Amino acid sequence: MLHMELVLPSGERLPVPTLLHYSAEDPFAAVFVFYTGADHQVRWVLDRDMLAKGLRRPTGRGDVRLRPTGSGPDAELGLTLSSPHGRAQLAAPLRAIAQWLGRTYESVPSGQEAEGLDVDAELSRLLHGAA
Repeated sequence: MLHMELVLPSGERLPVPTLLHYSAEDPFAAVFVFYTGADHQVRWVLDRDMLAKGLRRPTGRGDVRLRPTGSGPDAELGLTLSSPHGRAQLAAPLRAIAQWLGRTYESVPSGQEAEGLDVDAELSRLLHGAA
């Protein structure tokens, strides 16, 4: 669990408890679950490698954009999420995201993501609508 902040247009910041999740069963995905109320959560799935790039330089296009800001212990990762319902600008301590992301690469090293995937089963699931 990580406390990200929603950055309002006024510059005010509101805390947003955020669960970061990674599973070797879906090794390309980094999942962020934002808890926005007592019974409400918003789930975003990001590309793990894009998240890694976003720790070093601005990256992303479309619905997800990342950019590092600051330096040292005050460095942050800026995360902009866009949907048909609106846009959210969030910030998180860059160091915390980098540490979590490092653990995902310990679990499934870069370049080995596809080794555990059953491509035929995934393709069949997608083509036949099975969950």
